[in-house]
Amino acid sequence: MHMQEPNPEIVRTWKNTYEKYRTRLKPNNKPIEEVISYLKRKYPVTELHEHHLKQVVLGNVTENECYRDKIPNNKTPIPLVFKVENTGVGRYLYENQDDLFKGIQIIAGFECISGYFMVEGSSILWDDLFVFRGLDERDLTNYFLVAEYVACVKKSGDISL
Repeated sequence: MHMQEPNPEIVRTWKNTYEKYRTRLKPNNKPIEEVISYLKRKYPVTELHEHHLKQVVLGNVTENECYRDKIPNNKTPIPLVFKVENTGVGRYLYENQDDLFKGIQIIAGFECISGYFMVEGSSILWDDLFVFRGLDERDLTNYFLVAEYVACVKKSGDISL
C-alpha cells in the first residue's frame, strides 16, 4: 500500500518498475468473490451493514474512472464491508498497524461488480489482498498499479517475478 505523496522521483521509479516487469506479467485477476472468501478464510471478520461505510466504497468506485468503467451500464454496484476482529490472526494486523492507523478498526470494503477493494487501518492486509487478487488486463496498462503489485509481491516473499 503506497502511503506517501507522490513526487517526480517516485513516479519515475514506478515507470521504471513498469518497464522492467510489465512484459513478465500476465493477467491473473481473481473474481472479487474469491478475494472475499480468502479474507474470510484467513482472518476473523464480521460483515458490517452501515450505510455510510457502503457509501464510502461506492464513492471510491463511482468517483474514479478506472473503477467506474469496469461496471457495465446495466449493472448496479454492490458494496460489501467487513471489520477484521482483533483476535487470532487479526490480532497480528492490529499489533503491526502503521503509525498512521494505530488504534483504528481495520475495515475492508469491496464492490462486487468492478472488483474494487479498499482497506482502512492496515497496509499489511491491503498488500495481502492486492497480491492475492492480482491484476487484470486493464490494470497491466497502469504503471502505478504494476509498480505497486511488484512491490507487494516482493514484500510477500514471492520470488517468481
